[in-house]
Amino acid sequence: MMTAETARIAIYGAGAMGTVLGALLTQGGLKNVDLITRNTEHVKGMRENGATVVCEGDGSELNVKVRALLPSEISEKYDVIFLMTKQRNNAEILTGLLPFMHGETLVCTTQNGLPEQSVAAIVGEERTFGAATSYGATFIGGGRMALTSKIEAMSMEIGAYQRGEKSETRLNLLGEILAYAGKATGNVTFVKKADNLLGARWSKLAINAAFSGLSTVTGLTFGAVAKKRKTRKIALGILRECMDVAKAAGVTLAPMQGHDMEKLLGGRTPIKRFIAYMVLPFAMKKHKKLVSGMLKDVQNGRKCEIDYVNGVVVSEGALVGKETPLCRQVVEIVHGIENGLYETDYRNTDFFCFMNV
Repeated sequence: MMTAETARIAIYGAGAMGTVLGALLTQGGLKNVDLITRNTEHVKGMRENGATVVCEGDGSELNVKVRALLPSEISEKYDVIFLMTKQRNNAEILTGLLPFMHGETLVCTTQNGLPEQSVAAIVGEERTFGAATSYGATFIGGGRMALTSKIEAMSMEIGAYQRGEKSETRLNLLGEILAYAGKATGNVTFVKKADNLLGARWSKLAINAAFSGLSTVTGLTFGAVAKKRKTRKIALGILRECMDVAKAAGVTLAPMQGHDMEKLLGGRTPIKRFIAYMVLPFAMKKHKKLVSGMLKDVQNGRKCEIDYVNGVVVSEGALVGKETPLCRQVVEIVHGIENGLYETDYRNTDFFCFMNV
């Protein structure tokens, strides 16, 4: 029977988030983890100096000797692949990885939005798994990453795309593997099984749409988005849009860090809106230094994944008859930034001034 110790594991897309996960799995005791990225300099840095995780929230630093590969250097079939690339390239990447999978290889996507369907289209529903992550990291270079969330706040909630006895066995294996990351951090609650994967996805999507989207629009950290008056109100409005679409689609949002998001932040009466307004900065305290990966992309002249974050809320809203004007405005502004029409700036919040937030 396959175990975490015997499974061949790949982190495909070992950028900031993937490198942190690979380093933690290796530090926790797994010796069979390959960190795979197309970034030649990053691979070189990890080979020469190990993977270094600068834990900004805790003032510590972790350095781990890891196995780093370029995609062209893959030579064996994997049992478990954590897919941590940009979602827009799923079909191309997974098709290219098929020669390095066998009939029982499972793929766990940690991507934002609702990525499982595109993964299942290539590898099959029974081998598709998802993980909603609640930590943030940014790329420094030369094998160095900055973990911008506190270690105690890190978690991954995993679930199967297709339920069944075989899926449950594979889900147990995933949980066993990820428990090694928890062991490295001393966080026994690092990995959780999601009875409601779609609900976990929508909870994470709501946070990303509100904070990653506005971070890209304004250039602010998540903490600053939650603290400043205008962005705080817009973020709460985006959260409510996401909750409305999820509810109309028949999805029950999963708790985030043990809290009922809709009860805590989704109130519609004046008093409940005021409570949510006051609570939001405290709710984001553990992730206050985080900035959106999409912001990094547009700053570096790359197309970001806004269509798979706020954009998917807009498209899903259209399917269930729910208007999502705030998410739609975020998408339009970010595409404008990508195309050189606007700059990332707090003044972009003026685009929302005529909306009901």
